[in-house]
Amino acid sequence: MPTDATLLQVFQRFPAPAAKLLDLHELIMRAPSAFGAGERELIAAYVSGVNDCGYCHGVHTVTAEAFGVPEGLLTAALADLGSAPVDERMKPVLAYVGKLTRTPSQVTEEDAEAVFAAGWDEAALHDAVLVCALFNFMNRMVEGLGIRADAAYAKTSGVRLKEGGYAGLATLLGS
Repeated sequence: MPTDATLLQVFQRFPAPAAKLLDLHELIMRAPSAFGAGERELIAAYVSGVNDCGYCHGVHTVTAEAFGVPEGLLTAALADLGSAPVDERMKPVLAYVGKLTRTPSQVTEEDAEAVFAAGWDEAALHDAVLVCALFNFMNRMVEGLGIRADAAYAKTSGVRLKEGGYAGLATLLGS
């Protein structure tokens, strides 16, 4: 692979695992959920920001913004979630996935109760945990393979994900 390979190029080089992985992305990120697609992209971008994965954070910030998340919200949330202009219902969700990302063994029932107190149910918490887990996996895959992208590529990729979803991305794998 070239030193400037994108994730799509990695997927195209290794299409069998990529196809299954994109199917999982489509299920977790676009199937019916208490969270809209934009909220799930917000969670993905937040987790990626906590992990300092520039590639995933950049792409999924653009995707979240394409779904209506206000520009600058993710930067503010990562700097100080408590004072960020994040919807009050989403703050405990982001706090939960942030803690799950940083210190998974320290997540407590009280953390889950905060999510429930904000009006989410067990199914929503399950969905948030799946998004968190998926993007912790992806962040490590991207970082492990040395994948980087500039803002222009993040914009192209984010808009492509908004318009075609992960199933659309799978059509670019070739045969």
